[in-house]
Amino acid sequence: MPVITNIEDLKRLHEKRVPRMFYDYVESGSWTEQTFRENTTDFEKLRLRQRIAVDMTNRSTASQMIGQDVSMPVALAPVGLTGMQYADGEIKAAQAAETFGVPYTLSTMSINSIEDVAEATNKPFWFQLYTMKDMDFVTRLVQRAKDAGCSTLVITLDLQILGQRHKDLKNGLSAPPKLSPKTLVNIASKWRWGVEMLSAKRRNLGNIIGHVKGISDNSALGAWTAEQFDQSLDWKKIEKLMDLWDGKVILKGILDEDDAIMAAKLGADAIVVSNHGGRQLDGALSSIRMLRPIVDAVGDKLEVHLDSGIRSGQDVLKAMAMGAKGTFIGRSYIYGLGAMGKEGVTTALSVIQKELDTSMALCGVRNVNDLGAHHLLVPEDFEGRWHKS
Repeated sequence: MPVITNIEDLKRLHEKRVPRMFYDYVESGSWTEQTFRENTTDFEKLRLRQRIAVDMTNRSTASQMIGQDVSMPVALAPVGLTGMQYADGEIKAAQAAETFGVPYTLSTMSINSIEDVAEATNKPFWFQLYTMKDMDFVTRLVQRAKDAGCSTLVITLDLQILGQRHKDLKNGLSAPPKLSPKTLVNIASKWRWGVEMLSAKRRNLGNIIGHVKGISDNSALGAWTAEQFDQSLDWKKIEKLMDLWDGKVILKGILDEDDAIMAAKLGADAIVVSNHGGRQLDGALSSIRMLRPIVDAVGDKLEVHLDSGIRSGQDVLKAMAMGAKGTFIGRSYIYGLGAMGKEGVTTALSVIQKELDTSMALCGVRNVNDLGAHHLLVPEDFEGRWHKS
């Protein structure tokens, strides 16, 4: 077993182990992938202030996210098709998160169902909802999340229409994969993945198959999914979804101050500054560039979390110092899952926590909640001087 010291180590193992279409599904953005790239490279533009002769004993990365105790301000983001990265992937990721003491968010487009994950875990997890036209399905899906004891609803707002991801189209992405000659050759080279998949609890979308009228297998799933994302979504519909849940709500996909202000007016518990990992509107600003303006606009009214681009503990530190109250990681834990299953998710979380803890110490910070702008060196033009009409 190679020595794992950073998330990039897990990414390399993930690429070796997982079929190309599922690796590409994670490691891609829309169109030119400009926003996908800048989500990570913009973090590099922020520098840390080293402080010396400061007592750095008794450090703590522990915090809270929307009132929930967490071992560090990191939640596992919702990632579709997680169970195709590793057999029973959602279950293994949720179990690793529970043991580590961070929230796990199950995607609507998961392989393992809400009930599968609830049966395999002991603590409440979060559930992510896509806004769809079929309100009968949505209502029953929300009720299923309630019945499973999910503590928080994360409503994704930036996928009313699917951004084009060239790699997914070229690979013919599907779950389970369509067995074309090209796919068969690739899967044959990933035989360990294939052997484990034979014993997986599910290999299709567990929250949808058998829960939508007329959808009992994959044959009609693609067409149903393609037409279901609700392009007519507006703030009134979002409010109705929040009322339907009647519990803690996080609104994910906010990348503009005006939208953040609307989310605060609706009474959301938190928002996630996110561009969907660069998978939707290519050419949008990175999440970390938009974080501070959004915090300035609404940070005293609700919690502001950040998603998209976090690959290290230093990235978590930078986001917290810029005003975030929590962060979400997607690719970083998926690399670990694809590489080593549950152990890989734990490894990814441990890598991030260790780097966060060490970097805090060298910045003269003992408690993660004490991080602030004075711990960063931010370029004067970091947010940019953009003309808004």
